[in-house]
Amino acid sequence: MVNRKESDIPRGNWVDTLLPSSLRPYARLARFDRPIGTWLLLFPCWWSLALATNNWAPTPDLFWKTLWLYLLFGIGAIVMRGAGCTFNDITDRKFDAKVARTADRPLPSGAVSLLQAVLFMIFLSLIGLTVLLQLNYFAILVGVASLLLVAIYPFMKRITYWPQFALGLTFNWGAFLGWAAVKGDLQLPAYMLYVAGIFWTLGYDTIYAHQDKEDDLIVGVKSSALKLRNKTRPWLFVFYTATVIL
Repeated sequence: MVNRKESDIPRGNWVDTLLPSSLRPYARLARFDRPIGTWLLLFPCWWSLALATNNWAPTPDLFWKTLWLYLLFGIGAIVMRGAGCTFNDITDRKFDAKVARTADRPLPSGAVSLLQAVLFMIFLSLIGLTVLLQLNYFAILVGVASLLLVAIYPFMKRITYWPQFALGLTFNWGAFLGWAAVKGDLQLPAYMLYVAGIFWTLGYDTIYAHQDKEDDLIVGVKSSALKLRNKTRPWLFVFYTATVIL
């Protein structure tokens, strides 16, 4: 039994109070009870939409079109973040079982089987695909291209000390997708926003990685926290300064 004080699963929130017990493991698998990751995925999308639409004439039709895009990206961020977390837990289930903080997650604890997790991931991905198909053809291609990054990210911490960089490449793809959804192409502001988002992610996820340093050493995975160690603070200044400048 995992000590609840060690577990990273929050208790007593809406998942425990509103959902039937049969659905709770799936909500936790998708991290629906921890929305910060959804915001981190969604913000680059919304920033890009704002950049691409800032010179639109404020007509009623364009207002509702823009609002619809914001809503679509909101739904997309929720389900695709959930699918990504599920995929990450599938690939990390053996590592998670060895760490007190993650041992009672749905997969390593047995609350959800591997097959159930795969089917749930497919279900969320199909909702994401439905959202993506509401966009223009170029934006659809941009969205599909992100799947390569989604597929390789969970394995990066096994081969490099910079999985946070891979996360930045993946989580900030919305900087391209939001622009493409409005403009039907990609231009310099979208590229600058994408690079800014990568530095932003390097900052916040390096901070986050420091809580797992001891466990990462035990199970043999890598992170920027292990690479930078006591040099983390000056590098955070570099990461966030680059973010602001871009």
